[in-house]
Amino acid sequence: MQRRSRGINMGLILLLSQIIQVGINNIPPVTLATLALNIWFFLNPMKPLYNSCLSVEKCYQQKDWQRLLLSPFHHADDWHLYFNMASMLWKGINLERRLGSRWFAYIISTFSLLTGVVYLLLQFGFAELMDEPDYRRNCAVGFSGVLFALKVLNNHYCPGGFVNIWGFPVPNRFACWAELVAIHFFSPGTSFSGHLAGILVGLMYTQGPLKKIMETCAGIFSSNIGYPQQQYYSNSSGYSGYQNHPYGRPGYTEVPRNYDAYTAGLSEEEQLERALRASLWDRGNTRNSPPSYGFHLSPEEMRRQRLYRFDGQ
Repeated sequence: MQRRSRGINMGLILLLSQIIQVGINNIPPVTLATLALNIWFFLNPMKPLYNSCLSVEKCYQQKDWQRLLLSPFHHADDWHLYFNMASMLWKGINLERRLGSRWFAYIISTFSLLTGVVYLLLQFGFAELMDEPDYRRNCAVGFSGVLFALKVLNNHYCPGGFVNIWGFPVPNRFACWAELVAIHFFSPGTSFSGHLAGILVGLMYTQGPLKKIMETCAGIFSSNIGYPQQQYYSNSSGYSGYQNHPYGRPGYTEVPRNYDAYTAGLSEEEQLERALRASLWDRGNTRNSPPSYGFHLSPEEMRRQRLYRFDGQ
């Protein structure tokens, strides 16, 4: 394991400030652990970025399968980390409190592995269909494949309504597809296949057999896994939502909290759009500074392969 070179990482500072504003005690345990794990690997990468990124050439042809486990938890730079983890913070709070911590941990683990597998299949398919070998060499890192899958789940559990994507209102059920296209066109260097893989995994869970397969596997490995039981509640203060009985035990009631306090009333997309503007401003004012970690390539590396990011929700 190697330490990342020291320097001012504004994206990391902004992420930590958001976590503090939300309050560590208000973040469910699996969500908090996922944030901590990604921050840890950003500061202390297990391997150099090009030894942990995911590609058909490295995984399938060279049999380096450990990249399936490493690539989701490594990020190219601090802004890459910020965009993904700010999105994870919002999605994790909503989904973990709805699904329960055990099942949410199971989902994160399964999605982290499965999005990588689907990404490799897509890249292999594109290489064959288009007769373009570069698809086999394109190497990607980042957590946003998993985040696209979680967005599909979140939209499934909270249908209806609109989200603001680059200034345009989009129905919730089409939000993932709109973001997939928008990010591809407006954020060069991101992985279209990685984001598409996340959407497909999310649909496999909500519309396909994945959820039943996961339930079956959980039943085989643990006869008393204790799926969370949920009841809808409302109270005189105007709060409403789901009340979980962890591990099937009644008597425990979540205290509803207002998680919009730290967002200043902004939606997730509006928060990230504001952060993107800050990122572009920051980069525009540091053109003469050394390139961000993960993009300083030798000419030989530049010719041999390209790095793509699983970036931005």
